[in-house]
Amino acid sequence: MTTSPAEPPAVELSGVGRTYPGGVTALQDVDLLIHRGELAAILGPSGSGKSTMLNLLGTLDRPTTGSVRIDGCDVSAMSDRELSALRAASIGFVFQQFHLSPGRSATENVADGLLYTGTRRRERLRRSAEALHRVGLGHRLDHAPHELSGGERQRVAIARAVVGEPVLLLADEPTGNLDSVSGASILELLVRLNAAGTTVLVITHDSGVARQLPRRIEIRDGRLVSDSAVPERVGSR
Repeated sequence: MTTSPAEPPAVELSGVGRTYPGGVTALQDVDLLIHRGELAAILGPSGSGKSTMLNLLGTLDRPTTGSVRIDGCDVSAMSDRELSALRAASIGFVFQQFHLSPGRSATENVADGLLYTGTRRRERLRRSAEALHRVGLGHRLDHAPHELSGGERQRVAIARAVVGEPVLLLADEPTGNLDSVSGASILELLVRLNAAGTTVLVITHDSGVARQLPRRIEIRDGRLVSDSAVPERVGSR
């Protein structure tokens, strides 16, 4: 992993907590540093706080306590409009459900990832085709989602997430709806995208998926309980 000294970390969480109305605490006292170019899993069972962590990392929510910085930007200090701009420029999302528009081609679905960047339609379509070639779907540019396999649909979703060349790619259970062969190919694709420079965080409950990634961050009961990059954290709280 090579980063410029002038580049901020992709993610920096300091003392982060999130409490919802009614006093439900989903996260508490989380410190986390993800450098640009890292590939890591955020692992935890249902109810552990993974979804809340995803929402905070994706700037879809704000912390109750502490600070969240994405690409050097303090989420708490930004307006909703500024957060939308940050998401469009710096964050890509991939979900377990593919969320593709059924009546549109793969190229058009991927081009939608650039809708909020001010890019002209012709340029959006050109970059979309490039992104689909990048994920191995250059032969499927004109196919609609119903003409694609589950693995291919997830590749379209990944192409849409990376077409804007985000600093950070958040993949939420990206293999959850796939058979083992398709799931393995999606993990291989994420590894290749990371090798090309994209920072990738995979949010998962599957320890088998997490074991295949170089860094594993475990969350339980709203707390970060282990981080393979920071062994001394284990049992320290």
